[in-house]
Amino acid sequence: MTAERTGSPAATLRPATRDDLAAIVALLADDPLGAGRESPDDLTPYEAAFADIAADPHQHLTVAEADGRIIGTFQLTVIPGLSRKGSARGLVEAVRVHADARGTGLGTRLLEHAVEEARRQGCALVQLTSDATRTEAHRFYERLGFEASHLGFKKPLAPTD
Repeated sequence: MTAERTGSPAATLRPATRDDLAAIVALLADDPLGAGRESPDDLTPYEAAFADIAADPHQHLTVAEADGRIIGTFQLTVIPGLSRKGSARGLVEAVRVHADARGTGLGTRLLEHAVEEARRQGCALVQLTSDATRTEAHRFYERLGFEASHLGFKKPLAPTD
């Protein structure tokens, strides 16, 4: 993945590095839902996850950087599959834009980049999920051509000892 200039003249999209981890976690925690489930003061649980992501060629963790600051991120997972005649699909997760950069077009550039990367990876479609309470995000995704075509379900798994 090559670096790409975004609609914001000072922002560049690039693959995330280990040095970006604290900023990424801070972005994940910077909203009402993330505040309750993320722990930016303790990066320990995130370090192993980042190592797994970095080692997996199906994972594409991207950041937007401006003036030496991480102001946006997303993760694209390429999922090989049998359905749709053996097509791969791209799953976009953890799309975040720093509060200071919202409304600048950066979110659009992040999603467009994710779609283009999925296309380069041979995906037949791109999908994402969004919490049911994020109605503003839903309108944003729909403006970008995503359709609310499925009803999603989640089941939290308790750790086993």
